[in-house]
Amino acid sequence: MDTVIYEIRDKVAFITINRPQAYNACDQPTYDRLAEVWRDFADNDDAWVAILTGAGEKAFCAGSDIKLNFNTQPEPGDAFNADNRGDLMRGLNIWKPIIAAVNGHCNGGGFEMALGCDIRVASENAQFGLGEVLLGLLPGGGGTQRLPRAIPLGDALWMLYTGERIDAAEAHRLGLVNRVVPQAELMATAEAMARKILEAGPLAVRAIKQAALKGLSMPLDDGLQLESNLFRLLQMTEDSSEGTSAFAEKRAPEWKAR
Repeated sequence: MDTVIYEIRDKVAFITINRPQAYNACDQPTYDRLAEVWRDFADNDDAWVAILTGAGEKAFCAGSDIKLNFNTQPEPGDAFNADNRGDLMRGLNIWKPIIAAVNGHCNGGGFEMALGCDIRVASENAQFGLGEVLLGLLPGGGGTQRLPRAIPLGDALWMLYTGERIDAAEAHRLGLVNRVVPQAELMATAEAMARKILEAGPLAVRAIKQAALKGLSMPLDDGLQLESNLFRLLQMTEDSSEGTSAFAEKRAPEWKAR
């Protein structure tokens, strides 16, 4: 059985963690395969938007499968170094938009994967938590960095300090998820959001993501300069010419991502 299902349909990449018997918790081969899939998505000209989800109705991803024997003793030179993992949580920049369709349990590394996505839509039975502190650890896949950027600092620190989980309604109240829908409508909602993004110029969407995310760590003047540079680059693309022509001619544009 493939532990990750990867399909591309009409410019949308559907990426499904497929270990429902383990609440889609990831063993090392699954993490390795996810890294391969994300690298392919980043470079694949046929995929413009991705949707990440988990198989079944019980879990998006419950994190790492801690019942398995992961190597938790790094070489001294690698201690505390999780750089260059080359996956969604760390080390890989993907400027294409990514939607998390969160069903059920979204904990630990699974939550960190969802935090690595741009947009999150959750089913009503979703729950979110980073419980590493209860194992005497800290979230090592970006949780300590992305959660405080996604929700108010005090709420983020409470979740990080205690490992407490929140439900979908609370996640929406905090701004962690964009929408909460019934389980049966989850994937249709995520795909509709992906299709809406596909109406926009793909290179423009990627430039917007780059400007917005990089700009968060820049002084305002540097962020404005980055925005200006990206704007000038977009002006030289075929898509920019197509977009303005289509607007003038009152027709839908035919994007080429060129």
